[in-house]
Amino acid sequence: MAMLLNTDQVKKILPHRDPFLFIDSVESVSVPGKKLEAGQILDVKEIQDSEVIAHYRTKKDHAIFAGHFPDYPILPGVVQVEMMAQATSFVVLLLNENPFELKMDVALLGINEARFRRPIFPDMDLKIVSKTLKLRGPMITSECKIFHNDQLMSEVTVLASLKMS
Repeated sequence: MAMLLNTDQVKKILPHRDPFLFIDSVESVSVPGKKLEAGQILDVKEIQDSEVIAHYRTKKDHAIFAGHFPDYPILPGVVQVEMMAQATSFVVLLLNENPFELKMDVALLGINEARFRRPIFPDMDLKIVSKTLKLRGPMITSECKIFHNDQLMSEVTVLASLKMS
C-alpha cells in the first residue's frame, strides 16, 4: 500500500486527536478518470466523484472496546460513521495549495442510509473509501464505505461541513 499521508500528517489536517482520531493514514485522494499533477489544485466543480482512500487499524487496547462490549468487543456503529466522516475531510487536499497550513472546522451534519454489514473487531486493518457526491460551499455529501480484506463492513452517506481558514 502506497501512503500519501502518515499519522503525523493526518493530524496536521484533522482537528481530531486520540481517543477520537480514527484515521491512521491516507493512501490516496484522486478524481477517477483525471490525471492529476503533483500539487494540482482543482475547482470545487471538478471534485465531484473524487475519492479518498484512508486506513485505520482497530487497536485492541482502545478504551472504546472496554465498554462496547467487555466480553465481545465490537467497534460501535457511531464510531464507524465518525471514521467515514473523518476520511471525507481529506478532499481538502484537492482544493488547497497549502492544506497543512489551514485550520479546519469540521462538523457532521447528517447521515443517510447507514448500514452495518459485519461487526468490526479489535486488530482489524480497515480501508475507508469516501466518494464525493456533492460539494456546495462548506457543505459536502459523500458516499462512504469501510472494508476489511475487501469485504464491505459498513456504509453510509455523510453530510458534513468543512470550513477552512
